[in-house]
Amino acid sequence: MEVLFDRVAGLDVGKASLTACVRTPRPRGRRGETRTFKTTVCSLRVMRDWLIASWVTIAAMEPTSTYWTAPFYCLEEVMEVWLLNAAHMKAGPGRKTDVKTRSGSPRCSSTAC
Repeated sequence: MEVLFDRVAGLDVGKASLTACVRTPRPRGRRGETRTFKTTVCSLRVMRDWLIASWVTIAAMEPTSTYWTAPFYCLEEVMEVWLLNAAHMKAGPGRKTDVKTRSGSPRCSSTAC
């Protein structure tokens, strides 16, 4: 598959926590790192700083209820933030759990789907 974006993040946003998976290039392939954060303002700033330190340029998330708004507003000034349709994110084979969804969203954003 052709890589379209080098450094991306997939966010899985819930009421009390947010899990982010960052995909970055390595000499042989790509590396994924997953971290979980609370949805408090302080924790969202820590998440934002981690994404900036990882040189992430695009963050992708599915809009879950209204929980997506706080991470979106926290990130929109420092990087491009995509709101993806949940049906498109879960349409791929083997994407049946939240962990696979969040690790699949940056993969989908970083390669030709």
